[in-house]
Amino acid sequence: MDEMGRFRQALVTWVAGGAGASAAAGEARELTGGGVRTVVLVEGSSDQVALEALATRHGRDLGAQGVAVVPLGGATNIGRFLDVCGPAGLGLPLAGLCDIGEERHFRRHLERVGLGSGLTCAGLETLGFHLCVADLEDELIRALGAEGVQQVIEAQGEMRPFRTFQGQPAQRDRPVEHQLRRFLGTHSGRKALYAQALVEHLDLERVPRPLERLLDHV
Repeated sequence: MDEMGRFRQALVTWVAGGAGASAAAGEARELTGGGVRTVVLVEGSSDQVALEALATRHGRDLGAQGVAVVPLGGATNIGRFLDVCGPAGLGLPLAGLCDIGEERHFRRHLERVGLGSGLTCAGLETLGFHLCVADLEDELIRALGAEGVQQVIEAQGEMRPFRTFQGQPAQRDRPVEHQLRRFLGTHSGRKALYAQALVEHLDLERVPRPLERLLDHV
């Protein structure tokens, strides 16, 4: 496991508490001294994959640059990660990405740990925390267009499962963009798979704003 992988694992163990938390905190602090300079807090692994894939397309290796992209395992965990990474913990520079529906969790806990007050969306962006309009999948679908996303699905060899999904009674009358968004989340691992594939097919002039602004920030 590389340094950033060890750091992510140490953070998760520290946040979880219990018998291993003290040792994990020590390892996280050691790794911070050894090169971790910024922590990017994202909701899930697909957000991590997308940001790292976009960085690669720009010729950047975030890990080598000391940027640790850490999935929270859900937006409601943001408070515990801010406690260990923020001013009262490791004291590292922070940034992040979340869905607009989860923005209240990020805003409330950023204010609680002293990283702002009365934060607006613009204020969050100034801190380095960016909002997806619905979620990252929605952002990528709009950037590529429905036809472009279906080309990626075809390249992944999953057009037949997608057509079967479209034929389900609950999906038949829905817009194709909605069908695509639901399909990308239908089983474990598919979101991350397509986060990588969709970013790799993006026109770099049409990168979703929150993803582009976040990468620029770090």
